[in-house]
Amino acid sequence: MSYQTLLTSIEDGIFVITINRPDKLNALNKTVIEELSAAVDDVYSNAAIRCAVITGAGPKAFVAGADISEFLSMGATDGEALARKGQNMLFNKIEQSPKPIIAAVNGFALGGGCELAMSCHFRLASDNAKFGQPEVNLGLIPGYGGTQRLVQLIGKGKAMELMMTAAMIDANEAKQLGLVNYVTTVEELIPKTKELLSTIMSKGPNAVAKVIASVNAYFDSEQNGFDAEIKLFGECFGTDEMKEGVGAFLEKRKANF
Repeated sequence: MSYQTLLTSIEDGIFVITINRPDKLNALNKTVIEELSAAVDDVYSNAAIRCAVITGAGPKAFVAGADISEFLSMGATDGEALARKGQNMLFNKIEQSPKPIIAAVNGFALGGGCELAMSCHFRLASDNAKFGQPEVNLGLIPGYGGTQRLVQLIGKGKAMELMMTAAMIDANEAKQLGLVNYVTTVEELIPKTKELLSTIMSKGPNAVAKVIASVNAYFDSEQNGFDAEIKLFGECFGTDEMKEGVGAFLEKRKANF
């Protein structure tokens, strides 16, 4: 599929999605969100894709926020609809993907860009990355899940501070806070991300999907995470994948998933 605002490629099961609006610092607008949603649908449905990376084009930004020019004509009802549509169409879909989707954050990840990164299963950052939720500067709050996911990732107190002050943090502080897993050079960002995904792809794909579902259940107010884990653990026992994994362990050989 061809896109106006994305570049995509598949190699060795890894689907790389690059937001390609470097002249706009890869800002999220209606088209970007719709096309990212379509690309994530491909992650779900395309058997050739085992996992995905989301990153930004150019040397300056992952995603430097939303396209603010679209906000000027909106009222309260429009704003609520925008946030609901974005969360349901894209951000929640990324979070709930049964295949790992990792953010490779190169440069600015602000506002909707930080929210996009946080919706991924985990994050790597280049050493020039900057993170922030500066919406209060516009008289707004995060609308794509930022108030929830930032608290989940770094805790209430620091999340409150960052969102109320609109402060930016660099990649090293983001790592210290638990917002990102690794900090690399710009040149090593995508190779390191692919290295981690290659390791994940050597594991049972059904088990990886159930890890994602079980961890997400911890944050779902409608589920009991422990009960979800019990159910998903049990489901693993009904799979050929589990028989291969346990058999390989007992036979002292590498599992063939």
